[in-house]
Amino acid sequence: MKPSFILAAFLLCTGAAFGQMPYRTCPLAPNIKTLQVRLNDRDFDLPLLHLGGTDVLHIQFDEMSHDVRSYSYRVLHCDADWTPSALASGEYLAGFPTGMVSEYALSTTTTYPYTNYKLSVPNDDMSFTKSGNYVLQVYEDNDPDHPVAQVCFCVVEPRVSIDGTIRGNTDTELGGRLQQLDFEVDLGSYAVNDPREELTVTVRQNNRTDNEVTGLKPTYLRGSVLSYVNNRALIFEGGVEYHRFDISSVYTGTNQIERIDYDGEHYDAYLYKDAVQPSRTYVTEPDVNGRYVINLQESHFDLDTDADYINVHFAVPRDEPFFDGQVYIGGDCCYNLLDEGSRMRYDFNAGEYFKTLLLKQGGYNYQYWFVPKGETRASVERVEGSFWEARNEYTVYVYHRPWGGRYDLLVGVETIEN
Repeated sequence: MKPSFILAAFLLCTGAAFGQMPYRTCPLAPNIKTLQVRLNDRDFDLPLLHLGGTDVLHIQFDEMSHDVRSYSYRVLHCDADWTPSALASGEYLAGFPTGMVSEYALSTTTTYPYTNYKLSVPNDDMSFTKSGNYVLQVYEDNDPDHPVAQVCFCVVEPRVSIDGTIRGNTDTELGGRLQQLDFEVDLGSYAVNDPREELTVTVRQNNRTDNEVTGLKPTYLRGSVLSYVNNRALIFEGGVEYHRFDISSVYTGTNQIERIDYDGEHYDAYLYKDAVQPSRTYVTEPDVNGRYVINLQESHFDLDTDADYINVHFAVPRDEPFFDGQVYIGGDCCYNLLDEGSRMRYDFNAGEYFKTLLLKQGGYNYQYWFVPKGETRASVERVEGSFWEARNEYTVYVYHRPWGGRYDLLVGVETIEN
């Protein structure tokens, strides 16, 4: 791993060097893989706790060796934009702001040795007293200034209700490639003196951050109801359904796996080359909007330590590369980040984009994204096409900072699906 790439990944996820950038869920060291956060051990739920509730976030990751390491963690409170808030730890936590990652287990009979580490929050030593955004950072050898991984999650105190719809007839086209989100926020009896100034509303499509929309103002107010309708900022690409593959067995292939090879040391899974040139025909496919689940068909004991790592090879045939931007693999397998870890290269001899990812056995969703030069927002349409019929989920986050407030309360979260 080149030092320049390690620095770039650290800056992207922490923003710790040249001005504070938003925190993002991602590993920060090349030896950390499969960073997962699960609500009550459910695979596909958002990392969202209710203030004062009984839910628990289970966090785990693999360190790619059998050398047991000393990891600790700390929890930071963030503003609505995922930068550090002004609160001291004693203001948003009851108990200790740091803790040890004491639960670990070595992998068994795997071609890649690794150690699986686990922790949970809240726990006996730490609970949350404020709503809002949080980041949990894991660091080694009591060095919090150099985290090796971080997880973003939210704590909500529901005060408002949110209801919305997704339509294909947008303010810019009818039944084409785009989707428009309309929603209303009902404050009910919750007191907000100036909704336009005190509320911050953020919308994410399929938990992506590159195309999230924030700073939304209501189209109009009707009593206690704030309407966000006919807003061009809430027009998104419909995109396409995510591709999928399953590497939970090295003996039984799936429709997307062309072959699995073993070279005497490691396994390599080759996906069928994706013919993803934009099409005019929408194809429906079952997907989970970019998520993945760890699974091993031959396991009778512990998936976390029995599942092996496999080199998964992606390929997209194309006569010539894009000269005005880059192609990336999108989805939770790459933490929805646009960085060197997800960027594909072009092979002029083979006439294709390619990428190899080291992934733990299980089932995965992914898409191909295009990012124009000088931009940070990805497009599915440029590589794969875009259709208003595509199934997506949009999560609306409503934050409130009252006059004189020092932090953003999270007072409402709702996921809207078509």
